[in-house]
Amino acid sequence: MDIVLGVADHYLLTPYVYPESFAETSMVRQFVTLLLITNIGGAVLYLSTATFSYFAIFDHKLMEHPQILQNQVQKEIFYALKSIPFMSLPTVLLFLLEVRGYSRLYDNAAETKLGSFGVVLSIPLFILFTDALIYWIHRFLHHKTVYKYIHKDHHRWKVPTPFASHAFHPADGFLQSCPYHIYPFLFPLHKYTYLALFVFVNIWTVSIHDGDYRVPDTLKPFINGSAHHTDHHLYYNYNYGQFFTLWDRIGGSFRNPSAWEGDSLLNQVLKGSKLDKKNVKED
Repeated sequence: MDIVLGVADHYLLTPYVYPESFAETSMVRQFVTLLLITNIGGAVLYLSTATFSYFAIFDHKLMEHPQILQNQVQKEIFYALKSIPFMSLPTVLLFLLEVRGYSRLYDNAAETKLGSFGVVLSIPLFILFTDALIYWIHRFLHHKTVYKYIHKDHHRWKVPTPFASHAFHPADGFLQSCPYHIYPFLFPLHKYTYLALFVFVNIWTVSIHDGDYRVPDTLKPFINGSAHHTDHHLYYNYNYGQFFTLWDRIGGSFRNPSAWEGDSLLNQVLKGSKLDKKNVKED
């Protein structure tokens, strides 16, 4: 995150916003700036990717499904934007530790033992590591002692749109994002790679709420996509995974997506429309 902080300082904050006496290395200044970046950047990233997905990918016929809430899109957006400032507070504290050198993030791959290979290797390791932790965190959030207080809000959206992707209770959103922040404190990770992965996981989170159930046949046994996550919203105790089906299979919570068995939400809408037309003709 210090890449974004450095750019903001160099091109905007130092010359135009902060007084000269407010040093770039000040912890207070870094915290305030990171708080602004995280809130503004998080909202922009969420709104831009979800909006693109909603208009370019999401099938709007799904808005006719009987389990869609009235004004659901507006409710999802409002809930997400209301939660982002609260999610950002603990997130910024972790970013601050990274910026101040307490993580294992690095600038120059050439100065590391594995060099460029280490940068490439860190990408699947990051995804595998975070996928495992998110599975267990997500499953914990479904435990009866915490579900109704934290995670239940996200399951208001039984038929999610892309805007449901970030519509979490603040504690829920932060807990499920923790693995992304934990990784660079445990393992070496290039700063630009970390930034790219941070954007990627936000896009992926939108994608598993976009109602597009297509996955290449060769990847179907392995990838946890929108079809799996839609069933999670509908049936609760299945398909907790983020990227892969591995941990759901290990944990006994895997469910083959209904959409792949001919019972997608869109099929339900189309069947309902046919029944309505039939009833009109009979009347």
